Amino acid sequence: MAFLELDNLEKFYGPVQVVKKFNLSVEKGEFISFLGPSGCGKTTTLRMVAGFETPTSGSIRIDGQDIVRLRPNQRNIGMVFQSYALFPNLTVAQNVGFGMKVARRPKAEIDARVKEMLGIIGLPDLGARYPFQLSGGQQQRVALARALAIQPQVLLLDEPLSALDAQIRVSLRSEIRAIQQKLGITTIYVTHDQEEALSMSDRIVVMHKGKADQVGTPVEIYNRPATRFVAGFVGTLNQIEGRVEDAANGLVIAGGQSLALGRRLEQSNGTSVALAFRPEALHRGEHPGEIGLTGRIAEVHFLGAVIRMKVDIGGTQVSLDSFNRAGADLPRAGDDVALSIAPGDVLVLGD
Repeated sequence: MAFLELDNLEKFYGPVQVVKKFNLSVEKGEFISFLGPSGCGKTTTLRMVAGFETPTSGSIRIDGQDIVRLRPNQRNIGMVFQSYALFPNLTVAQNVGFGMKVARRPKAEIDARVKEMLGIIGLPDLGARYPFQLSGGQQQRVALARALAIQPQVLLLDEPLSALDAQIRVSLRSEIRAIQQKLGITTIYVTHDQEEALSMSDRIVVMHKGKADQVGTPVEIYNRPATRFVAGFVGTLNQIEGRVEDAANGLVIAGGQSLALGRRLEQSNGTSVALAFRPEALHRGEHPGEIGLTGRIAEVHFLGAVIRMKVDIGGTQVSLDSFNRAGADLPRAGDDVALSIAPGDVLVLGD
């Protein structure tokens, strides 16, 4: 049995269904990210776990106990919000210990726990300061310490880094992941940032229109997207529309060219498909054992370590990234170019 289970969760606001038959099993100590665009239902799902929203139907179980009917303060769940939500009239130490004080823990226990948490978040000497005396990154660390101080069974984070600048975000997400792994706490993290989800998570739930389009490890989500939405939302993905010519032998007509994928296809002959592949999987030149394509270079961008090209293949522009090497010839717009790609790097996506 999984530690946290979401079973057939649904949420309606009047006639509008914002979460649809959502199912997820989370193991103890796992770091799960809900990834998706605004309005996809990820924050609503998180709020149902926290108790701030009541599911229209379905169940939520933590360690075997159904918590749907419990109030938020009865769930032993820690929550970190996007807006920090620190009490401005309390010191850092008082903010961190607030939950324990409400629970009427002994003062000596609160003081010891606050000291421990300030050490974990790297602010051991700032307990006497007030939130306005801290930077945004420091305030979010305090919010994290406050959520963890009560020793919750589950930690929920709702886009906690979106209000910070890019450099602090990169640093703080590494710290959050390190703290989560050190404490071994089961965590759900909501974000619309692909890089955050890919770099921090054990598994990612890609959400679209109220449902989970795909659940998998970062490598699975990036390299083997299950739907066109996941393929287009996570990372940069080239897609060339085509038609299955011979499913048994893996032949597809795409970009005006007949391409042999070297494997039997699930789609039937005549089916419209998209051939999808990452920019880094495409190479200039012909390589034995790989699929050959021809195109014309439309754009070339020199980015130092990387040369990024746009190549027109039968009216569709695809991206190609290659590393810059000393002495390498820089291609020019208008040049005809031969391309190749390994069959295993090409995804065949149906409707």
